[in-house]
Order: sequence, then structure tokens, then C-alpha cells
Amino acid sequence: MKTLAKEVMSTDFETLKPDLPLNEAVQAFRRASAKGRKIFGMMVTDEQNRLIGMLSMYDILLFMRPKHIHIWGHMDDIDVEGIMDVACERARAVRVGDIMTTEVITVTPDTHVLRVMDLMIKKHIRRLPVLDRGEIQGIIYISDLFYDLLERLSQ
Repeated sequence: MKTLAKEVMSTDFETLKPDLPLNEAVQAFRRASAKGRKIFGMMVTDEQNRLIGMLSMYDILLFMRPKHIHIWGHMDDIDVEGIMDVACERARAVRVGDIMTTEVITVTPDTHVLRVMDLMIKKHIRRLPVLDRGEIQGIIYISDLFYDLLERLSQ
């Protein structure tokens, strides 16, 4: 029975660098997802491979979304295609470090899975880096917890 973070974490992960252009980061998401698991967020590390942030699908969509969309109404008379083209062009000049989340919640390898689950639910996060004395050991995706729970329920 898996009870600790180190027992449910994924140790096969890729990281991004903060100076990576956003369009290259999107390609990294695609390559990582091609390994069989859909990846919607990646850890960002410095030159010493220390965790300095997370870049998620949400961060990218938030950046791409026009700032004043809430006042546009039904958008029937808006050139959505043109707006998205402008956003994509703007994104080419953006680096991962410009839009990543820097306040990252982490756990240790010995954190109990119930604590991990509690953090994910309360903080509305879908992935948690696992660090041991500042060194990245792995990452826990909310799906890791869910499938572990399914396994327990089917026994």
C-alpha cells in the first residue's frame, strides 16, 4: 500500500529553463506528452537544476488570453482570429521565466499521500514537485493519486 510521496511520485520528468522561449516550451510539453502521459505543467530549474518555478497550461492560456475579454460581450463582431495571431506573435518574444509561477508548493519524499492530496485540493494544484534538501526527486500529478486510489478501491 502506497502511503508516501516517494511511492506515488513520477521520477521520469523533464524540466524547462527560464530563458527558454515560450514557443519552444510548448514544443517541450508536446514532446513530454508523446511519452504516453499528457503533460500540462513542467518544473522550471536554474543552471544548478534547482526548482525556481512551474509553467502550466493555465499560465500559458492566461498569458494568451486578451486582457479585456470580460467586457467584450458575445464577441460576434470581434476578429478572434486576428487577436489570436497577435497573441501568438507576442508569445514568440516571451520567455518561460516571464510567465511561470514562482511561488511553488512542494513536498518531501516522506510526505504522507493524504497530506499531498489535502494540499492539492486546498490549493487547487494538479502537480507537486517532490524535493529532498532542495534537490528535485520527482513530481506527483493529481492523476497519480487518483489512479492509486482506484487501485485501492478495486482490491
